[in-house]
Amino acid sequence: MKKIIVPASSANLGPGFDSLGLAVDRYLTLEVLETTPNWQIEHDLGPEVSHDETNLVITSALTLDQALTPHRLKMSSKIPLARGLGSSSAAIVAGLKLAQVLSTKQFSDQELLEVATKIEGHPDNVAPALFGGLTLSLMVNEHPQTIKASFPEIGLLAYIPDFELETKVSRSVLPKQLEYATAVRAGSVGNALVAALLTNDLELVAELIEQDSYHEPYREKLVPHLKVLRELGHKIGAKGTYLSGAGPTVMTLLAPEKIELFIKEARKHGLTGEFAQLAVDQKGARSEEI
Repeated sequence: MKKIIVPASSANLGPGFDSLGLAVDRYLTLEVLETTPNWQIEHDLGPEVSHDETNLVITSALTLDQALTPHRLKMSSKIPLARGLGSSSAAIVAGLKLAQVLSTKQFSDQELLEVATKIEGHPDNVAPALFGGLTLSLMVNEHPQTIKASFPEIGLLAYIPDFELETKVSRSVLPKQLEYATAVRAGSVGNALVAALLTNDLELVAELIEQDSYHEPYREKLVPHLKVLRELGHKIGAKGTYLSGAGPTVMTLLAPEKIELFIKEARKHGLTGEFAQLAVDQKGARSEEI
């Protein structure tokens, strides 16, 4: 029997909209058990997540190989649904790794990325879920390409609110187009942020990661706690705060010794959600014997 492990992911990192992604250490796990006449997937994720072949994990697996033999599966996940930590991407990647485990065919990493991107719509979450670490992704001639890189040594503190925000709702507030000058500056900031991350220049990261023009200014009304946490970060000496994916989770880059104080001060501002100290997952999706 096999167990498949897929990390959560935090996308965008501010001005790296639909391109940058970071794998973090919350996980979806999938146990592959005995064969069955029909697909079965056991979980405790609520009634909105199906238990049969319509589950996203299984439909993703069958997208890669329709001839897979049905199995009983057992899924658990520490990745909250619709919170901006890549829960759907993790399920898609888990399905593709399931196909890789069960299929008689061989699939390359690029094939997995291609199919995952096709299902999800863009590669910024599926790439870190697949490969781990910091990923820089884009579409080239309608094919996803990803570069994996290391992330600077800094603590990660996620604020996970106690409400959901569906991606389609979060995307509905985005503009259809940007003015040319705004788009040029947005691209420049994103490019410089990548350079700052790759050269471990945390001071420059702190300056750039909060200068997004693509999505955060339009989504702020959906996530008012972003401004609160950002201002608090400035007072405590954080290295930047950004909206994780489509939200509502907000990620703050913060030295570990400052995290306790940050949380204490945030509670004074009425933030009642979960604070989670996270670390970068470098391995990405993998399978192991159980």
